Amino acid sequence: MKKAGKALSVLLSVIMLLTVLAACSSGNNGSNGTATNAPKETEGATNEGSGAATGIDTSKAVELQFYMLGDAPKDIAVIQDEINKMTKEDLNATVKFNFTSWTDWDQKYKLLLGSGQQVDLIFTAEWTQYQSYAKKGAFQPLDELLPKAAPTLNEFVPADMWEAVKIDGKIFTVPATYKEYVTNGFVWREDLRKKYNLPEPTDIESFEAYMAGIKANEPDMVPLSMNSDVKGNLMDVFRSINAKPIGPVPYGIGINYDTPNDVTSYWGSDEHKQDLTTMKRWQDSGYMVKNVLAVKDTLQDQITSGKAAAILGDNPTRYNDTKIKMQSTHPDWELGYYPFPKTTGLATPVHPIHNGFAIPASSKNAERALAFYEKMVTDKRYNLLTQYGIEGKNYEVQDGYYTMLGDANSNGFPREGMQGWAWRNPEFMLFDKNYDGVKAIFDELDAIQVPDKFTGFAEDYTAYQAERAALEQVEKQYLFPLNAGLVKDVDAGLNTFMEKAKQAGLDKIHEEYKKQWLQYVQEQGIK
Repeated sequence: MKKAGKALSVLLSVIMLLTVLAACSSGNNGSNGTATNAPKETEGATNEGSGAATGIDTSKAVELQFYMLGDAPKDIAVIQDEINKMTKEDLNATVKFNFTSWTDWDQKYKLLLGSGQQVDLIFTAEWTQYQSYAKKGAFQPLDELLPKAAPTLNEFVPADMWEAVKIDGKIFTVPATYKEYVTNGFVWREDLRKKYNLPEPTDIESFEAYMAGIKANEPDMVPLSMNSDVKGNLMDVFRSINAKPIGPVPYGIGINYDTPNDVTSYWGSDEHKQDLTTMKRWQDSGYMVKNVLAVKDTLQDQITSGKAAAILGDNPTRYNDTKIKMQSTHPDWELGYYPFPKTTGLATPVHPIHNGFAIPASSKNAERALAFYEKMVTDKRYNLLTQYGIEGKNYEVQDGYYTMLGDANSNGFPREGMQGWAWRNPEFMLFDKNYDGVKAIFDELDAIQVPDKFTGFAEDYTAYQAERAALEQVEKQYLFPLNAGLVKDVDAGLNTFMEKAKQAGLDKIHEEYKKQWLQYVQEQGIK
């Protein structure tokens, strides 16, 4: 009896073990049955139609809050419904796609990350201050989550890109893997330039001459497309063609690409005064609308609608998207482009930090969020749907090229309609025929490219957080009107701004920022 009992006990143990193994192999623990060491070039394809990510608990249904910058496409509800049919089955989750709009997006972004509101995935870039937010603990580290919740994504992104986005030795965002240039370039109505025999914009002087020609010949059209973001869309862009800055450095600090150890104050300098005088001349000449600080339209929409004739600066890919939308409603209009690097000699390929997605500290669904983002990047069904919409409704593929169905007004989901730059997958990307011209621009820039040595810098503003907040308000109240050319006396206006900025703590900010910057340059061996 004892022997029989022992034998029965062993037999039951074996049966239980086999039952557990069978459950694991059938996917009850969330496994998709896909080998995590699959060859990189086939990962995207082999992941198509797979189940939940390996190693995470999907037993409880959740709704993921996904935040994207910019404006939502008209068909976003349809796309969201289609995505949720898959996420419910694959991850026992649904997703709510939220958008900030382009109106005061920076304030909304700050609120999302600072209020404790439930946010599961949010766009990141150096221009949204990813480095500083990561350093301040706004995002959850992904190092341990990636192998467990998104093993395919972990392998898909090259190791050097994971390394490039680290802040203080940890990964806080998933970088895009598509190589491109997001350097600025002049954009203008080429058909009007030809019609009135105007100069091709290649520098500020020729761009200004083009605007003067538009003003003289098209009095009902605004020469320059501009909106309330007169810092990012006007002054930062103007500086990038009129000088050789390392990028849009905050607080009016000047750092030249060729001399990174020389940190100066651009605000209040003779150069700053000269630039503001140019803005006033543009405003007085009617190149910008008087109520520019109240304009909320995107720069691109003003071009496609025919309200404006030029954008001071935009990147090659977005220029191409603007061209597609414009020609869908006005096939007789033409759009011209001239990249700034051909004038400045400074072309830097996009840094991995430039487009990414992070999981905020407020998220209670980090594993599921990362598993979903893996789907967005590596599962072809999710990727095509969220990048291009529904085939046959929003687009079609002809001879290997993407074609938008309808026009910019009737199409509810244009190419990359969700601003999905961060989850581009080069294996799945669809390009329109015009994009051949963008690739030609990239080839030109490849010939003069220089490394992006500075985007990895992570500012820590803990020591001057109060001064930083005060300075931000001073900038909006006193500098923005100067940027827009709306202050009659530039000298007096600049003096007032500098006085208020110093009262807010500008000198303290500059001193601390400079100390951090020089330490970074020294540690990186940058000269």
